[in-house]
Amino acid sequence: MDRRVYVCAQTRPDEPGRHLSGPGFGPVRAAIGRSGVIAAEDKREGDGATPLGAWPVRRALWREDRLARPDTALVLDAIGADDGWSDDPSDPAYNRPVRLPWPASHEVMTRQDGLYDIVVVLGHNDDPPVPGLGSAIFLHCVSPDYAPTEGCVAVARDALIALLALLRPGDVIEIV
Repeated sequence: MDRRVYVCAQTRPDEPGRHLSGPGFGPVRAAIGRSGVIAAEDKREGDGATPLGAWPVRRALWREDRLARPDTALVLDAIGADDGWSDDPSDPAYNRPVRLPWPASHEVMTRQDGLYDIVVVLGHNDDPPVPGLGSAIFLHCVSPDYAPTEGCVAVARDALIALLALLRPGDVIEIV
């Protein structure tokens, strides 16, 4: 049986913004996509929307050059200087990790802004990826001003470290 961590896309009346909570965790303030939430079947590459649904936690990534290895039961891989993620629907590696330099459109995982210091990879459009239905839906670190994401869910780095210690293989992040 999976354990679920919920991202609430509604604003709580007693505190502004979105929230992430689950068994033994939260609620903590969260940011979602700049276009809000969208039904998963309507998600499109580049729309800036966070897809509604229950997304399995696949694994986690972290910047070992920026922080100590977080405690987690998840598969945890260090992000290297040549790590990227394909976001080009015409690329055979669409919505998959790639090694840089990469000829197609991609995200650079070693972002300078700290947003990808910790990344939890969510199982959205990955089994198998369908070109154009959205890539790189992550749970990652939020910007200092809680600015909207490109479609991911983001929380404070300390909260993400605390959540990693609780997450187990088979857990699910549900965006409601």
